[in-house]
Parts: sequence; C-alpha cells; structure tokens
Amino acid sequence: MQEKAVIMDEKAMARAIARMSFEVVERNRGVENLCIIGILRRGAVIARRMAEKISEIESKQVLMGSLDITPYRDDQEPRPGLQDVSRIGFSVQGKKIVLVDDVIFTGRSVRAAIDAIMGRGRPECIQLATLIDRGHRELPMRPDYVGKNVPTAREEVVKVQVDSYDGINRAAILSRD
Repeated sequence: MQEKAVIMDEKAMARAIARMSFEVVERNRGVENLCIIGILRRGAVIARRMAEKISEIESKQVLMGSLDITPYRDDQEPRPGLQDVSRIGFSVQGKKIVLVDDVIFTGRSVRAAIDAIMGRGRPECIQLATLIDRGHRELPMRPDYVGKNVPTAREEVVKVQVDSYDGINRAAILSRD
C-alpha cells in the first residue's frame, strides 16, 4: 500500500471531533440520557475523545463504552471460544446512544454494531458518528455526524491512525499501487 494523500492531520482531527461533539449536544438538547459507544478499536478512541469534549462542554460526565463487533460480523464464521471484549458498564435500555466509528464505508460494521447493541437492550435511539465518510454503501446507513466526507475509489483504503495505537493522529488515503 502506498500513501496517496493525508486527509486529516492531528489538528484537523481534533477540530472535527470537537465540532461533532457540539453537534451531538445541540441535537440532543444536552446530555440527559445520552451514552457514547465506540466501535473497537479506533472508533472507541474517537468516542472517548468525544465523550471528554461533551463532558467539558456540558460540565457533566457522559457514559462511555467500547463495543466489540467481531461476534456480529457477517463476513467471518463464528470461531468457537471467541470472547466479546466489549466494555459497556451501563444498560443501553432506553438510552440515546451515539455510536462512533472511525470510517464508514459499506455500512456492514455499523450493522454489526447495531445488532450488538440491540442484543444488550432496546435503546431510545441510535445515532451514528464517524470521523470519515468515504461512501460506497452496500447497506442503507447514513451517519448523523461526520467529521469529513472523502470521495474515494472503491479500491482505495482510508486509514485512520490514533496515538494510542499508532503513535500519531491522522487520516490518510492509501492506494494499492
């Protein structure tokens, strides 16, 4: 894979996360009954940053969790002994959930995440936030909050990097050349 273009540097990521956080607060008229759940791995990092920003904006702690969608994926056979490593220390029943992922592409990860959440209870609603929307949906999914829309070719890859896993915060388009 060859890097084609950097589409977000650290400052652009921070601005996008801050903007999406303000949009979440505005749309939900505060944080009452609100939870942020990030899809492991990088979506959970972005979710944590959003939860921290929302808590800063509203001066009130927001419930935050991380979701392992591996057992719910439709592109892999379930493996015996596979453990769900989600960390959601609260009930989702009746909550307004903001589901966070780093990149939305086909919509299949989001479908798996919705299945995983619904298996834990029935939320009041599920909203979707994504740092990068690259298009090419195969399922009818549309994010409510988007950091950046990036038109890509189907064969390109969008790679989001976060300091806790990659030592850097940025997003880039990679080509298979």
